[in-house]
Amino acid sequence: MIRMSKQTDYGILLLTEFAADPGGLTLSARELSERAALPLPMVSKILKVLTREGLLLSHRGARGGYRLARRPNQITVADVIGALDGPFAMTECVDAPGDCRQESTCPVRTNWHLINHTVYKALDNITLWDMTRPLSPPLIPLTGRSANPLKVA
Repeated sequence: MIRMSKQTDYGILLLTEFAADPGGLTLSARELSERAALPLPMVSKILKVLTREGLLLSHRGARGGYRLARRPNQITVADVIGALDGPFAMTECVDAPGDCRQESTCPVRTNWHLINHTVYKALDNITLWDMTRPLSPPLIPLTGRSANPLKVA
């Protein structure tokens, strides 16, 4: 199973709290923790990483808190995954070329690179702004059969 980390899932949830407000909302870690119903230590840890990675700006003081470093339509899901989980890679040969013993003779290696690139592009085309509202559902064929949306004809 391919699954992003809980930290990244929560990070996207926290960032959408900012993205949903077009006025450039500033929130404290405690406010975000309460809004998202997440533990404060986890929220604080995620906010520090997102600030270090340039997705959030941090302001100290009595009216301090965090706010988005860019507009919500300029931050993608891929940006958030990269900030919290590191470079996007579905297989070892994509992530760390040379680490796999099968790499030189692997017949599916180029396919994994294509799949990795395709999934990354999809994540890079969905912004925080998009995440604040429902995405359009995929079209369902009228044939009566359930179709696998990932299967290429």
